[in-house]
Amino acid sequence: MADLDDAGDTADRDDTDDRGDAPHTGNADLLGHVLLPVANEDDALSTARALEPYDPARVTALHVVEKGEGVPDKTPVEQSEELAEEAYAAVRTVFPDAGDHTAYGRDVAGEIFSAAEAVDASAIVYRSRGGNRIMQMLSGDLSIKLVTDADVPVVALPRTES
Repeated sequence: MADLDDAGDTADRDDTDDRGDAPHTGNADLLGHVLLPVANEDDALSTARALEPYDPARVTALHVVEKGEGVPDKTPVEQSEELAEEAYAAVRTVFPDAGDHTAYGRDVAGEIFSAAEAVDASAIVYRSRGGNRIMQMLSGDLSIKLVTDADVPVVALPRTES
């Protein structure tokens, strides 16, 4: 027979989820070191502002320069690197201590995943750039790739316009 005095005790409970998987760790570590992919200065500023209320411990901004083997680059590498620096400066207006990481490749999602591993990010945090479904389909819908293929948690920030 169960001891009714123990009905509310938590000492005998373990910290695993309902499926018996990994222990609950809360969200304290989720925003310990976020990787923040940014496309340009405006995107970087709006994304950083959307992240700000969540007070991450550490931020690394990421810009992917789309460059590939044997195909023309969308923009000259030097111009893309300037865009990256402008984006990093915008992030630092919100997070002055933010680090930066520039990646080069055609597979943007793959480069984001590689960067998350390289900087030891606890999560990838992004803000969807929107667009209609046709544009998302043609671009391979980066959001879907991020949330289905990542090895670290992915946090989608709300798209509130200021």
